[in-house]
Amino acid sequence: MNINKKAYELGSKRSIIREIFEYSKVRAAEIGADKVFDFSLGNPSVEPPKEVSRAIKDLLDNENSTALHGYTSAQGDFTVRKTISDSINDKFGLNLSANDIYMTCGAAASLSICLKAVFNEGDECIVFAPFFTEYRVFVQNAGGTLVVSDPEEKTFQINVEDFESKITPKTKAVIINSPNNPSGVVYTEDTISKVCEILERKQKEYNKVIYLIADEPYRELVYNDINVPYLMNYYNNTLICYSYSKSLSLPGERIGYIAVNPLMIDSKDVYLAVCGAGRSLGYVCAPSMFQKVVMSCINAKVNISAYKENRDLIYNALTEYGFECVKPDGAFYLFVKSPFKNATEFYEKAKQYEILVVPCDDFGVNGYVRIAYCVDNNRIKNSLPAFKALAKDCGLI
Repeated sequence: MNINKKAYELGSKRSIIREIFEYSKVRAAEIGADKVFDFSLGNPSVEPPKEVSRAIKDLLDNENSTALHGYTSAQGDFTVRKTISDSINDKFGLNLSANDIYMTCGAAASLSICLKAVFNEGDECIVFAPFFTEYRVFVQNAGGTLVVSDPEEKTFQINVEDFESKITPKTKAVIINSPNNPSGVVYTEDTISKVCEILERKQKEYNKVIYLIADEPYRELVYNDINVPYLMNYYNNTLICYSYSKSLSLPGERIGYIAVNPLMIDSKDVYLAVCGAGRSLGYVCAPSMFQKVVMSCINAKVNISAYKENRDLIYNALTEYGFECVKPDGAFYLFVKSPFKNATEFYEKAKQYEILVVPCDDFGVNGYVRIAYCVDNNRIKNSLPAFKALAKDCGLI
């Protein structure tokens, strides 16, 4: 084979989520979309706030089209970056500048760039299970090794003792995703404080920097005024990877940013490494028009009441039917324990009822499936008889 073997392996086999999503489209064509209950993909079902369409129209009507669709600076338009840094400072009491912000093509690009910026061959990155499956790809592509920290199973909070046991002299970074995909759990302030205390202690013990990388596309998607700690306020060596895909329902526009904490050790060098990593990966100049769109919508966010309604509907029904799951405080996922030891067996059983869920062994926790409830409310209502029949078939009722 004359091509890159790793690239071939990644291209020839899609992620399990994408495999199920593609299957759902085939199945919908066969029996009708209304008969397929697809809960596979975390694709927002709530429309963007009205500020987004107004901003797009205003830009198209009033901006010079050549400038609007032209290149910005490699790290992003200065005014956009200044607006974002000012917003972070206002919300979280920090002192970032425009030169601490790097505009990116969404959170995936942000994570890839950050890992490439700080990793050398053989470095280790700790992730907290359950975790988004693509972390493994991003870490390996940066030359690192993924190390999985097991959770507290009843709550899916971070098991701080297990976490500390996984830190070694090779640990270069830790990724935290809260609200979490796939569990919907928000890590508590107490949990975050303990994690950061451990990191501070280990940095001194090993006389090295350990970076904390916060993956935050779901920050605004929380229910009942749950607090999501902003990690720069707890640990100086923090990089924030943000995306507007969920907060503004713009997943297909691929727009986000990296924020480098100015209090980080050698922060200016880290920022330059971020710029260099973006250059080496071909991520310079994030989509220029949508840089200006998000600047215009800096205080806007989606109405999450529909997600909360969906959460309550499916959580209450499934627990009534005997399924076990932690009630999510954020994001739009339900993490359900399989009635069988093998989550794939449960996935196949659910398919018999045209219910498509994601088996989560690849997420670092065996025996669970993910249900993405960011769907039309009627899909959930129409699926409940199928879920009830599935529960009976699994011996839960």
